[in-house]
Amino acid sequence: MSLIKSQEIRLISRPQGIPTASNFALEEAELPLLKDGEVLGRNLFLSVDPYMRGRMSEGNSYVPSFELGKPMEGGAVGEIIESRAKENKVGDLVTSRLGWREYFIAQPHELHAVSREIQPPSVHLGTLGMTGMTAWVGLKLVGVKPGEVIYISGAAGAVGNVAGQLEKLRGCTVIGSASSAEKVAVLLHECRFDRAINYKAGPILPQLLSAAPDGIDVYFDNVGGEALEAALAAMRIHGRIIACGGISTYNDSKPRPGPSNLFNITTKRLTMKGLIVGDWLSQQAEFESEVGGYCKAGRLKNQETVVMGIDKAVEAFIGLFAGHNFGKMVVQLA
Repeated sequence: MSLIKSQEIRLISRPQGIPTASNFALEEAELPLLKDGEVLGRNLFLSVDPYMRGRMSEGNSYVPSFELGKPMEGGAVGEIIESRAKENKVGDLVTSRLGWREYFIAQPHELHAVSREIQPPSVHLGTLGMTGMTAWVGLKLVGVKPGEVIYISGAAGAVGNVAGQLEKLRGCTVIGSASSAEKVAVLLHECRFDRAINYKAGPILPQLLSAAPDGIDVYFDNVGGEALEAALAAMRIHGRIIACGGISTYNDSKPRPGPSNLFNITTKRLTMKGLIVGDWLSQQAEFESEVGGYCKAGRLKNQETVVMGIDKAVEAFIGLFAGHNFGKMVVQLA
């Protein structure tokens, strides 16, 4: 096969505050010919995720920072179009960390084979991907039980909407917060949440106490800040907190003061556990079996926002911090 030219997004400067288009560049690269043991793939969808903001700062994340001038890394689902590796054949659908580019060269150990049985392929980045698995792991982490009251911040996001749907399947009462009346309506009518609040309509705590007058047992934190402080006030004795993310602080130039009521962890005997989904990859097959079954049966919906074209990837990423997505934000390339 002749050499392929591939467009890719590179980080060219480190953002100060909210990232801007000037921090990125769309470049063209010529891929080398395949070596033995390698495959050539074409990405169909790539994922943009809030955690990537931390990797754009130097030495300020739990994983290595993105290198300036190099292609951005991130989740993607694509298909093999040439193979010189016995583990993969042409036509295989795979996920990888080689997103933000049209084509990629990889070795089999860098890829994860997925099924075409559930469509669209982007489901393997959302509900059946790492964001869906993050929701699934979070519920296992604190042992969510039927009948409990669960509050999810960032409930309209990629992780939050799946967490809420899974909790409903487990027999819980689910409350979510989102940034608009429209998102609240989708949480209630499509994701089957019991109650939902618009945090932009007023302070969170009064709305949360109205939605859960007897308190909450579990808080799934995707936001931090005011949402965490409100949850600490509403927690019942022996409640549990899943510390998954803190998107409200990702673009801060300096750390904010912590919640003023953190002592509730002591007085209410709360448990707060941090979550990085990469620690749980040994259970990926179990996750895909369980959640894939829900998807096939129509019991769990894959919520996503699709942006067309690699040239729109930066715009899609920045849009995450303005709440432009419901569910998983993906960029369709082919």
